[in-house]
Amino acid sequence: MLSSLTVKNYALIQSLNVDIFSGMSVITGETGAGKSILLGALGLVLGKRADLSVVYDKNQKCVVEACFNVKDYDLIEFFEKHDLDFEEITTIRREILPSGKSRAFVNDTPTNLSVLTELSQKLIDIHSQHETLQLADQQFQFEIIDAIGVNKFLLNQYQEIYKERRILKKELRSLEEQIEKERENQAYNQFILDELQAANLKVGEIEMLEDVLHKLSHAEEIQNNLVSAVDLADDEQIGLNSNLILFKSFVDKIAKYDRNFQIIFERLQSNIIDFQDIVDELRNEMDRVEADPDQLQRTNDRLQLLYDLLKKHRASDIEELLIIEKDFERKVNLTEQATDLIKIKENKIKQVEEELTILASQISDNRKEAADLFTKRLHEKLSFLEMKNTRLNIVFSKATILLSNGFDEMNFYISSDAGKTFDLVKKIASGGEMSRIMLAVKNILSQLSQLPTIIFDEIDTGVSGEVSKKVAYVMKEMGRYMQVLAITHLPQIAANGSHHYKVFKDVSEGSVTSNIKELREEERIKELAEMLGGKELTASALAHAKELLSV
Repeated sequence: MLSSLTVKNYALIQSLNVDIFSGMSVITGETGAGKSILLGALGLVLGKRADLSVVYDKNQKCVVEACFNVKDYDLIEFFEKHDLDFEEITTIRREILPSGKSRAFVNDTPTNLSVLTELSQKLIDIHSQHETLQLADQQFQFEIIDAIGVNKFLLNQYQEIYKERRILKKELRSLEEQIEKERENQAYNQFILDELQAANLKVGEIEMLEDVLHKLSHAEEIQNNLVSAVDLADDEQIGLNSNLILFKSFVDKIAKYDRNFQIIFERLQSNIIDFQDIVDELRNEMDRVEADPDQLQRTNDRLQLLYDLLKKHRASDIEELLIIEKDFERKVNLTEQATDLIKIKENKIKQVEEELTILASQISDNRKEAADLFTKRLHEKLSFLEMKNTRLNIVFSKATILLSNGFDEMNFYISSDAGKTFDLVKKIASGGEMSRIMLAVKNILSQLSQLPTIIFDEIDTGVSGEVSKKVAYVMKEMGRYMQVLAITHLPQIAANGSHHYKVFKDVSEGSVTSNIKELREEERIKELAEMLGGKELTASALAHAKELLSV
């Protein structure tokens, strides 16, 4: 429910603040006083686009702020989805800066117009004569029947599963396309896979083979140097082993005389042991290292194969080649398992469609019951609004496919005169008739489902006499279930509001501004009398005004 509206520096409004209450409130004022400006300002917080031309003083920013009590509207999920702070009293603010830039805030959190528009649709419904065409919109027709049929939970379930079905169908198409593509490349994929598998790839093999190749390529040089090194160590006359042993004996003789000599002796002894181990290893290598042309060729061939595979697949190492091998294995297996994969996906889709069909059937049953209830109540309401001969006929048919909201196809047909055949709602020409039909529709909905605040923007145009009283009664009745704001030029409707606001122009120091105020009882009588008889107040007009208020 809209609880307050503040407007600053918008069109003819310098500064305005008004509190708005539950039930039915009415707004009146002379033509041109600014009622449409007030709606325009409200439109800004509801997500309408704006530019600098609507700003009263171009050097100051324009601010429009509306507060809504949203505790009964189940909006917590919406606020979480859009990263907005949820407050039971939610404030929507719109600013237009002197630069022309526009900003929007929900509870002081910046947001964009699309979010603002989506939120406003859940909070307020501005209903004018030209919007009566909404009744011809099939989506709106379904919203009516589903609201009355209490289908919200079932529809949420249905749409979640419908979304799953859409994803599954997309996956199936993608799988079929992929399989078809791989079938065309099956021979090539198999050839590449065989080639890679035959290579028996091993991580680190290239580095190992390169070491072997390097060693085999220099086998003769390695052998010659090994022989020379070992001979130098083992020679009886000048061998390093003999000399080191002799060197050790000299140090051993003086080790007992000084601690430092003892430490040097121990180090020397350790080094001699290490040296002898090195000579033994070199001696062993002499037996292992020999020129082997066959092994050299095999190593070269293996390395060349691996180099060729790296180049062919533009891989940097064996790890990447193994990943490529896995991918080709998947492609080959995909083709081989195609029938099974498609069958699994088709069975899942079939299972989901069965669930959808069950839900769609329940939704359809609820709709048909709701349609009967709705048409019965609508006929009663239209009869009260002096449209006794107007009849609505809701025709259902079953679609050949599952739709996003079930399997129902539904059309509203109306006959506006006795004896006339029924025709689609969109072909009804009379705006006055459509206004009353929409009023009746919204009245029924207000009693059967949670509706946002509704603003009737002079939908009573072309209505007078007894009908205007009944229109007023229907609006007032709606005010028992929801917040109703009626901008009207009819005193019969204005008299039925629990609260009465007047929009007026204020001429001061050569400038004209618009403002609004809530009327007290005496002011209200005067306003109604002027609406009845003009500016020249007469006793009869005043008496009639009092009578209207007392009814």
